[in-house]
Amino acid sequence: MTINYDNSTMRQRKTVPHMTSDVNEVSGKSFDYIVIGGGTAGCPLAATLSRQSSRRASAINGGFCSRASEDFVEKVAWDKERYAAEFSFLEAGVFPYNGFSLDHIKGTKVGASVFDEQGRRETSADLLEAGNPNNITVLLNATVKNVIFHRKGDRNETIAGGIRFIKSNGNLSETYEAHLKQTENSCSRGDVILAAGALGSPQILLSSGIGPHQHLKNFNIELVVDLDAVGKGMKDNPGIALLADPKPKNFPPEPPKVVGIADDFKIIIEAGILPVSSNATVMPIAAKLAFPVSEGTLELNSTDPRENPSVTFNYLANEKDLAECVKLSQLLERVVRSESVAFFLGIECKRKDELMSTEDELRKLCKKNVRTFYHYHGGCTMGSVVDKDYRVYGVKGLRVVDGSTFFESPGTNPMATLLMLGRYQGMKILQERQNA
Repeated sequence: MTINYDNSTMRQRKTVPHMTSDVNEVSGKSFDYIVIGGGTAGCPLAATLSRQSSRRASAINGGFCSRASEDFVEKVAWDKERYAAEFSFLEAGVFPYNGFSLDHIKGTKVGASVFDEQGRRETSADLLEAGNPNNITVLLNATVKNVIFHRKGDRNETIAGGIRFIKSNGNLSETYEAHLKQTENSCSRGDVILAAGALGSPQILLSSGIGPHQHLKNFNIELVVDLDAVGKGMKDNPGIALLADPKPKNFPPEPPKVVGIADDFKIIIEAGILPVSSNATVMPIAAKLAFPVSEGTLELNSTDPRENPSVTFNYLANEKDLAECVKLSQLLERVVRSESVAFFLGIECKRKDELMSTEDELRKLCKKNVRTFYHYHGGCTMGSVVDKDYRVYGVKGLRVVDGSTFFESPGTNPMATLLMLGRYQGMKILQERQNA
């Protein structure tokens, strides 16, 4: 998304910003901000930046709703008052699934799905309607190849000046450029902001020459900043699921929702009915390890930005994670044997401390059946790749605002936290510009 600020009067909300697949509407033009990625963090970020009446932005686009834990908020040093205020803005009209709370509280149903008045699911793209449509240009079906840098001679500073991109279905050699507006002293006044996610943002940094020197050298990429932490610290929330065969005659109007955040392991447990065939119904009961220790890496496979990078998460590689998975599996078995769930399944309710599986069997189960919850994070972690204001170390005018900056999971589904992050950082960037 590209954002340009002008002095035109804002249109009413619910007006969709200009969207186009014509690269010529963006190519060669200058913008105040360039947001790469129109996803969970990128859309509220672009909408917020566009609200200032003199700026223009462009966006390049190729679960559950619940808040992060208080511990996570403290670790990333977010201002608690602003954090609460921006969440209130995003959560207006959203009600908890069980009528209790959207906060991260042990023993409560975690999360809510967001619907509009017609009962349709909402997407983060709808948040663009809250911005100034006059100031946002959304370029669709384009893939960013790399960030363009230039050097300011007197201080030997490296400054982001724009981006180079291609058509998603076009030739790699046919590239286009979009630029940040320049001030009289040739210093970019805005930012290129990566919001391409935990798999996209590290890839773009590496393709732009920011990352481990030797890895970039393998692809003949000119080094801009030797930053070894790019692509490191990749994490995902591993999970384990047990499948139970319930008895149809015991079906209540709705299956039991044994859901919450356990005190010891900080997990999410949820059950639902999954039809397998016309003659069988299976109920999966799943648990998630919210704070894994195991981590992996992301590396380039090609200089073609449309080629997926090579990513390894090393699920349960750390013994601590494997031990936690065993405990989760034991807990799931106890849940299945609880009175209410056992009745639903039509099985004998036995003592909760009488487990059918041995610890060794559960270790094998975890290794063989570990699954993902698709909560990828890391690769551009705060303190290693970006500072507390999400600026990339070693260059100016370049930020990363998405889940790749998380050094650990928020403790729950990250969707709401990422929505808030885009809004939160958008407000901070506008405040910085005003103060400057």
